[in-house]
Amino acid sequence: MPNLLGRYRAVRSATEQLCAGLSPEDAVIQSMPDASPAKWHLAHSSWFFETFILARASGYQPFDPAFRYLFNSYYEAVGARHERAARGLLSRPSLDEVRRYRRHVDEKMLAVLEASPDPTTSSVTTLGLHHEQQHQELILTDIKHAFWSNPLRPAYSDGATGSRLDVGARSAPPAAVVGPEWLSFAGGLSSIGHQGPGPAGEPFAFDNESPRHQVFLQPYALSARPVTNREYLAFIDDGGYRRPELWLSDGWQTATASAWQAPFYREKRDEAWWSMTLAGMRPVDPDQPVCHVSFYEADAYARWADARLPTEAEWEMAARGRLAGLYGDVWEWTQSPYTSYPGYRPAAGALGEYNAKFMCNQMVLRGGSCATPPNHTRASYRNFFPPATRWQWSGLRLARDA
Repeated sequence: MPNLLGRYRAVRSATEQLCAGLSPEDAVIQSMPDASPAKWHLAHSSWFFETFILARASGYQPFDPAFRYLFNSYYEAVGARHERAARGLLSRPSLDEVRRYRRHVDEKMLAVLEASPDPTTSSVTTLGLHHEQQHQELILTDIKHAFWSNPLRPAYSDGATGSRLDVGARSAPPAAVVGPEWLSFAGGLSSIGHQGPGPAGEPFAFDNESPRHQVFLQPYALSARPVTNREYLAFIDDGGYRRPELWLSDGWQTATASAWQAPFYREKRDEAWWSMTLAGMRPVDPDQPVCHVSFYEADAYARWADARLPTEAEWEMAARGRLAGLYGDVWEWTQSPYTSYPGYRPAAGALGEYNAKFMCNQMVLRGGSCATPPNHTRASYRNFFPPATRWQWSGLRLARDA
């Protein structure tokens, strides 16, 4: 399996590189219950391979039996686990020991992959690599929140290396400040979901992207780009956060109780908006996509703009058609609740818990952000978060009926 072997090395190395500049103190901090320490991400992504591949091998000895408990995330079928909100209390094992754990897992996994693994091992390894890429993005979202929570507002990166991360997101072209360009779609009977391997399909998808199924869409239009900071500032200046008629009831209650006045990570300095980035505090670029907004804010903005959020089916059909530039800036909220597709059945055993049990009280986002590994996005990919979530790189794209 030369391709899988090379991909394993590349993904595991990328995770290490993301954490290379973090101190042991940086790596242990947990700034809120929804975030996890970088050290925990390093360990859990290794725990996945040890638990679901290596532990099935005859004679395998775990690196440390306690890790099965410490670094289980939510797999009930695997057993008990350390409380999620208390992951930041795990000063031991040390960061050095977690890195030794990664090396142990890598040594054993490389031996498995070099020995012509069976189809099940190959399939679970591929799932584990995409799982680790999800944690690569979470390492960045979580460390950004941790550094925001520090009064010093330290920088993760200087942003001067041409990185896509945060400050490197694309700005809209200057002409875009006059308003969005609308692209029309005919609608009709279409198919969405994972297409499967083949010339027109994606080689991998999570189980929640299947089965492929038919949907009927009314004619619609979609903005050619995400909403920008400049456009969102007009919403703020027009009293968007003070006008209950623009908001869903739950959203208005959340926004008022939390005293929201702008997207997350924003603060005013001498009447100018600044935002926390991975390079520290920076002036807000008016022509970059607005990010760190909740579903509630995205929905309120769309209503203010006399538009709406797209459904995930509309978004996917546009992504499979002629609309480019849908990936790599911000995750885009849709109006679709996160539920199963017709005919969906979760896998048997612990891996069936990967997505299925979260299909409640969450909304779907599409596209990928500047923190998403570039080869980890595809038209059928479904991200999902509770509607009040703001710490992800989440923005919006407008839709409207034709």
